[in-house]
Amino acid sequence: MTTRREQTSHESSELILRAAAELFAAKGYRQTTFADVAERSGISRGSIPWHFGSKEGLLLAVLERSVDLIRAELIEEPGELVEPKEAEAGFDRLMGGADALFAQPTTKLFVTLLVEALEPGSPIHGRYVEIHNTLRDHCRRWLERLPLPPGLSAETLAVTIIGAGIGIHQQWLLAPDRVDPEQALAALRTLVTAAVLPTGE
Repeated sequence: MTTRREQTSHESSELILRAAAELFAAKGYRQTTFADVAERSGISRGSIPWHFGSKEGLLLAVLERSVDLIRAELIEEPGELVEPKEAEAGFDRLMGGADALFAQPTTKLFVTLLVEALEPGSPIHGRYVEIHNTLRDHCRRWLERLPLPPGLSAETLAVTIIGAGIGIHQQWLLAPDRVDPEQALAALRTLVTAAVLPTGE
């Protein structure tokens, strides 16, 4: 049975993680301080290292939480989709789930921290590999149920869909006045639909 103290500690950790995720996404990891996180979360600065040990520990915890959120938001695994109308409905659900996932604030966090993940010896490199593997594998499993055209593999198409979605968000973060992510994702959906279901059946 959870004690009141344990419950309070858990609530404090969640407040810190939520605040840190927002700040890392908005300012980047290096520019965010414990003082910033304390101010945003309403939790004392000294409590943060008590919960997470260090700034790096906080970053890893934020990414771990984000991976869990992504997995929770992914649509359920598909069944066997073989009939044309079933294939179209299944693909529509897959792309709808991708639209919803890319619209989450978590996506902005991953884009903002990408440079950190690519640095040699980065402590978050492994988390990024896990995130991308999770997204690609889920997308691939859906696509494997569809009657894809000859020469177009589910793995390659999954890489394309995930890469395009993340790339759209990168452009939006850099030029929000010129890039509409909703319209761009809708265009991606149209293009991929035409490739996967060229007959419109």
